[in-house]
Amino acid sequence: MMPVQFIVYSDYLCPWCYNASVRLRRLEAEFDGRVELEWRSYLLRPEPRRDSDPKAALEKFRAYTRSWLRVAEDPDGGTFQVWKGDQGPPSCSIPAHGVSKAARAVGKEAFGAMHERLLAAYFGESQDISQLDVLRALWDELNLPDASFDLATRTETLDRVVAEHREAQESGATGVPSVRLDGNPAVIVGAHPEALYRRWMERSLERAASTEGSPEPESAPRS
Repeated sequence: MMPVQFIVYSDYLCPWCYNASVRLRRLEAEFDGRVELEWRSYLLRPEPRRDSDPKAALEKFRAYTRSWLRVAEDPDGGTFQVWKGDQGPPSCSIPAHGVSKAARAVGKEAFGAMHERLLAAYFGESQDISQLDVLRALWDELNLPDASFDLATRTETLDRVVAEHREAQESGATGVPSVRLDGNPAVIVGAHPEALYRRWMERSLERAASTEGSPEPESAPRS
């Protein structure tokens, strides 16, 4: 039976996306090839920001990151800290998505490693993942192919990132994280408990098995 695929619209600057990512990737591993996640871009900051007073902007951002501690109280999620140091605030969502797409071109494992590293670096280490030098350091840390990093800034890569963002909006993703079953337009928005995601995946697998690999789309579950 072909794996059941779920489309996940997410942004690397979204704390709730971090929690959802931890749960969804854990389930993907648990279902061991029967479920696949396809991560697509959603841009909370689609345009670069330019602050007239960078120091004031950083302090305002640092104050905002105190709200991450509330997200950290959600069980089975990511690791967060209030922003430290002098990097930031992040200027745009696009660069991190470009790097994740470049990693995906290298392979599934490379994407998984970069996907997790971006979230950990931003929320747990106060690294500004909108900066190319930071992204390059993460790339080198993961020992990814040197030449492939250039894919992150190519026009076709960035166009794909923007196209996925538009697709997410057109599909009804009013926020992130948002998840839908491939082939079904119904979207579930928000970082939901692992049990809800598991139930949705189990039902989708059961439906796929009963139709011998040609699943009738399963509606998104109610929380």
